[in-house]
Amino acid sequence: MRHTLVAAVEDKPGVLNRMVSLFRRRRYNIESLAVGHSETPGISRMTFVVEGDDRVIEQLKKQLEKLVNVIEVRDVTGEPAVVRELALVRVRAVPEQRGEVAQLVELYRAKVVDVDHDSLMVEVTGTEEKVNHLITLLEPFGIEEVVRTGPVAMVRGARPKEFRINVLK
Repeated sequence: MRHTLVAAVEDKPGVLNRMVSLFRRRRYNIESLAVGHSETPGISRMTFVVEGDDRVIEQLKKQLEKLVNVIEVRDVTGEPAVVRELALVRVRAVPEQRGEVAQLVELYRAKVVDVDHDSLMVEVTGTEEKVNHLITLLEPFGIEEVVRTGPVAMVRGARPKEFRINVLK
């Protein structure tokens, strides 16, 4: 089963390396990894997607939390969360096809962010399924390049009290 783990970590050199090394040593494959600054200065948020059963993921979570500079790791898989991915897709589109591509892009609430002589660059944000569907529909035109962020996740509702306390230590 795929699990989405969200980690709050100190924004210091080597933190990502130590976390990824733990995955490597335990022979866990990271399907996706997204890292960025959080709302708290000095704290970054990492979103990992990893496959494993509940017992394995719980063990991995505990091992990650033991690492220096890791504040908290949370499995948000079973929680009500908003999970989104961003993709940029360069698709072949000669001028005669651009209208058709633009209609598909509009249906998916995506947008054209760059136009070249024979291609368009499309930005799409949404669930993994939404991104996959749009890419599938664009394939007949010819996909030249795809870049994806991987999922980022945030639990719905108010920020959990225990997370707020741990982050502000």
